[in-house]
Amino acid sequence: MAAAVAWLLFLQLVLEPTLAMDSKLQMAIKNFRTLHIDYPKVNYPKGFHGYCNGLMAYVRDVKQSWYCPKIHYVVHAPWTAVREFCKYSDSFCENYNEYCTLTQDSFPVTICSLGSRQPPTSCRYNSTLTNQRLYLLCSRKYDAEPIGIIGLF
Repeated sequence: MAAAVAWLLFLQLVLEPTLAMDSKLQMAIKNFRTLHIDYPKVNYPKGFHGYCNGLMAYVRDVKQSWYCPKIHYVVHAPWTAVREFCKYSDSFCENYNEYCTLTQDSFPVTICSLGSRQPPTSCRYNSTLTNQRLYLLCSRKYDAEPIGIIGLF
């Protein structure tokens, strides 16, 4: 009986941090896909006053935050096309403590940037549609998934 309790305690101490880290990583992958991939591109009703205002209302709802992010990138390409670039990542981005990569292909991207000179309770965004390469954060070095966009090139 004591051996079984010791074994159970050992499994909890060893596996629980791994499971927690794995679930955090899975959530980051899911959030990337939900918040940064919009393909085919959604059309928001006129009441939102533009694509980025509608999208950022959704982003803030998913994140359950009233904070207005200053900038947000949305890729209008299939998930599989973006995910492909994290299959092998040679670079480690120390500032983010994650592996990162620059896509070889350009993608259609909407940049949602917070407008200036507005009341603190308002989040109004400007939209810029462009075609650029992405700096991606990847979940690990090999066979990884994208977990963030850190910039455009």
